[in-house]
Amino acid sequence: MAEPSCRDRLEQALARIADPKGEGARACLTVYADAARKAADARKSRSAAIGPLDGVIVSIKDLFDVAGEPTRAGSKILADEARPAKSDAPIVQRLRAAGAVIVAKTNMTEYAFSGIGANPHYGTPGNPHDRTRVPGGSSAGAPVTVADRMCEIAIGTDTGGSVRIPAALCGLVGFKPSKQRVPTDGAFPLSTTLDSVGPIARTVAECAVADAVMAGEDILPLESIALAGLRFGIAEGLPLDRLDDTVSAAFNAAVARLDGTGVRISRETLTLLDDMVAVNAKGGIAPYEACAIHRDRMARRAGDVDPNVRVRIERGCAISQADYETMVRERRRLVRAMDARLASLDALIMPTTAIVAPTIAEVADEKVFAARNSAMLRNPSIGNFFDLCGISLPLPARLPVGLMLVARNGHDHRLLRIAAATSQLFAA
Repeated sequence: MAEPSCRDRLEQALARIADPKGEGARACLTVYADAARKAADARKSRSAAIGPLDGVIVSIKDLFDVAGEPTRAGSKILADEARPAKSDAPIVQRLRAAGAVIVAKTNMTEYAFSGIGANPHYGTPGNPHDRTRVPGGSSAGAPVTVADRMCEIAIGTDTGGSVRIPAALCGLVGFKPSKQRVPTDGAFPLSTTLDSVGPIARTVAECAVADAVMAGEDILPLESIALAGLRFGIAEGLPLDRLDDTVSAAFNAAVARLDGTGVRISRETLTLLDDMVAVNAKGGIAPYEACAIHRDRMARRAGDVDPNVRVRIERGCAISQADYETMVRERRRLVRAMDARLASLDALIMPTTAIVAPTIAEVADEKVFAARNSAMLRNPSIGNFFDLCGISLPLPARLPVGLMLVARNGHDHRLLRIAAATSQLFAA
């Protein structure tokens, strides 16, 4: 039987987005039905593929510029006030040039400022494994569009885990590249220091192709790599603190499975994590930079901002410039120190998040929201702070749990090869 054409797959995706019984209205804030059909049909007259993503159906997060429309970033204020973008974001240009068919812009936490994925303005998409639960954020609609087959690859951003968290909570693969590899121009910023752009998909291979396209790199095959003899370090201390029972059981089972393959597993005490906590005790780099970006909007329309986002921006506004400069300076030193510390390891491993997806109802309470948000962000934000690359892989569990592999900056392709081999251990 012939493989379904791009147009056939697109029509199926559009039907799922439009299904009133599904999550399309909450997962997708803009649907490019006509433009996507035109792009799909254009392939009929070509005898060769346009590029490595030819005919692949892709969704993009609501914070990427698309020419001719305002970039809303999940915000009611920006929907009212933002001027239409003059051009597509570079990563959008690269996706289109590689043959991707962009089907929709996906819902997100307002201004990308939480790991929960709730949005009071446009609704919160239900988690594909339990619709009463959150999908994770801030790239909240992205994993739902992949899991519910509204697209094949979703593109998000990751400032403290916003690609890896929703991937983990929705049973998918999410990759955060080394920051400098993929341009963030044309992506509405949360933190210019920490923002990065990455894909969510069902497989490591799909993430690897999308990542290479967005980085403007040649597509390198994910050559097989033997797990036996690789050096995996378990990050002791903070990353293993207060895990819920489901996450703890899944992670321990994964470690035992890896150990059985001949992976050399070591327990690593990373005092640099204590140094990170001490730096962030001054308030954090992302909140300060978010305040700088949103100060004017907060002065004029703070009441129109999601309260859970507003309180985090307000905390950023209370940080002094001197403390911010100290945090940036200390981070640079710690980035260098962590790079040296990880030189003897192929990957550092830890649970992606400390807990499984909370219910939408429980995070309606602002105090519960804050606690659950902290549990979401704690582990993945380590990768952003120390300027590393990282990937979340799905583990077998009652509810989705992610295994995070983290590697040194610039070691992205090797990490993807390792992740591809590791993911085979846990494939259903």
